[in-house]
Amino acid sequence: MTETAIFKDSEADRRFRGKWFANRLVIYGVLLLWAFICLFPIYWTATTSFKMAPNVMKGNLIPWVDFQPAWLGWRSLGLSPDTIGAESTVRDEFMKRFTNSLIVALTSSALAVMMGSLAAYGLSRFRYKFAWMKNDDISFFFLSQLILPPVVLALPFLVLYKELALLDTRIGLILLYTLSVLPIVIWIMKDQFSSIPTELEEAAMVDGLGVWGAFLTIILPIALPGMVAAFILSLVLTWNEYFFAALLTSTHAATLPVMVASQTGSQGISWWSMAALSFAAILPLIIIGVTLERFIIKGMAAGAVK
Repeated sequence: MTETAIFKDSEADRRFRGKWFANRLVIYGVLLLWAFICLFPIYWTATTSFKMAPNVMKGNLIPWVDFQPAWLGWRSLGLSPDTIGAESTVRDEFMKRFTNSLIVALTSSALAVMMGSLAAYGLSRFRYKFAWMKNDDISFFFLSQLILPPVVLALPFLVLYKELALLDTRIGLILLYTLSVLPIVIWIMKDQFSSIPTELEEAAMVDGLGVWGAFLTIILPIALPGMVAAFILSLVLTWNEYFFAALLTSTHAATLPVMVASQTGSQGISWWSMAALSFAAILPLIIIGVTLERFIIKGMAAGAVK
């Protein structure tokens, strides 16, 4: 090989590495920009909870540079270092609302995932006919329930819950939230089950398993990533729901979004208190999302092995 050929090869390699590096730089630059856009509201909420009123109005953003952090927002909730050990009516109310949101969101999401997975599995594996409706029509019927705006259902649910003595109860919210996110779970899980080959179940049944045995031991582990994704989406929707929580609850079963909205008064918006409440409300979702991300990866690996 001549020196000219070696020089051309090295020049081509340098050009290829330069293009590869430029492409990577653009991709990571776009990802960093998108990460900044997504995380900035959380950063703004967290920093606002430590601002005084003038800092909020001036739009100061960087702690210890633009403003000196204070515990004003957390002190209004009784959660600052100097008030955490003292009696606080506001903190007790916050803990009650937080407990209500946690119980209602977790229970309704778990129920929706369990029932929605069973319904989606049936629609993906069996053939049904109800009057003129077949499987695709039934699936669309479930999904069409999301078309109705919540305000249309306000009066019927208010009258129904009053007759059933479910107003201002956790059970009432759990039933309503389960019903509201069930179509989304069915939609997600139906696609998940449809992507799993039926030969796996047939092989399991040849080995002596029944329909339930094949579903629990073979299909369920493979569909775990979809179930976790459906659970996270249901949890976010039920945790942040405000309209029905404000309409159907008053004292005992009120949730955190109702308390956050109550920070708007005749004297204006208490931005520091609202920011502290909002950050305390989204923190559990962040923790649950990061924790369950590991289970998504494990579920995908388990599905690949099986």
